[in-house]
Amino acid sequence: MNGEASLEIQLKEMVIEECGLDIEPAAIADDCDLFSPDSGLDLDSIDALEISMGLRRRFGLRITDPKEFRRLASTIRLMAACVRAGQQK
Repeated sequence: MNGEASLEIQLKEMVIEECGLDIEPAAIADDCDLFSPDSGLDLDSIDALEISMGLRRRFGLRITDPKEFRRLASTIRLMAACVRAGQQK
């Protein structure tokens, strides 16, 4: 497994843990809109806050603007890109 795939899995595990979901990481597609009703994850604004705090604790990624967070953290792939960009600074 390469480092990139590993980051996506870590992010999926973080979302599952922070939101108290009872699913496997493979059940979340990298491009799935996490907050869409079609995702089947049933995430709400409290879950968004939990994910935001998890990103800050685990990856040092801090997104303070709620609209920006919803845009950048809407999918695993976008979150991974943000984490990678933050690590390159």
